[in-house]
Amino acid sequence: MTDAPSTRIVSLRVSGMGCAACVEAVQAALASVPGVVRAVVELEGGAAEVEAGGAVEATDLMAAVERAGYEANPA
Repeated sequence: MTDAPSTRIVSLRVSGMGCAACVEAVQAALASVPGVVRAVVELEGGAAEVEAGGAVEATDLMAAVERAGYEANPA
């Protein structure tokens, strides 16, 4: 029997998004981080929820969002 890789949920607050294209850009940036399984971003409320492997740090995710041109902080 093999153990399933352990994942966790990281919640972020994202600012600077104003449209659906912004949401897609942030979601793509988060999904591009190695170890991310799933990223869901909501325009209203500026929330992002990321399912990622244990080696992924919130700082990695925030840096990816910032490279995409937005600001992210831990929720």
